[in-house]
Amino acid sequence: MTGLNRQTGRGLDPNSDEHLIQSIGDILTTPLNLRVGRRGYGSELPDLIDQPLNARTRIRIFAATAMALLNNEPRVRLRRVQLQIDAAHSPRLLLDILRTDRPRRTPTTLSVSLRPA
Repeated sequence: MTGLNRQTGRGLDPNSDEHLIQSIGDILTTPLNLRVGRRGYGSELPDLIDQPLNARTRIRIFAATAMALLNNEPRVRLRRVQLQIDAAHSPRLLLDILRTDRPRRTPTTLSVSLRPA
């Protein structure tokens, strides 16, 4: 089965990094329990976007990220999550995720915006 690029509509190889990055972004930005057929799909991150950015919220963001990827993306083993504020744009949080692809076992970093650009 071929995936689709959400921006262009062109096909994506399901084993490509581009497909994986798109999948992770979709999981993290979809509110939990939004999809009727897949109630466990998504994350709690959309509910945390407008919360005060204090220590408690940061921990909740890390936990929500870890749980969402653990439950919904078997191709990735999460190794580290870092949070940064993107000052170049309007208030927008970026997650820097150090991931290890299970087939390749190579650590790579991925940045995911928690608010659409």
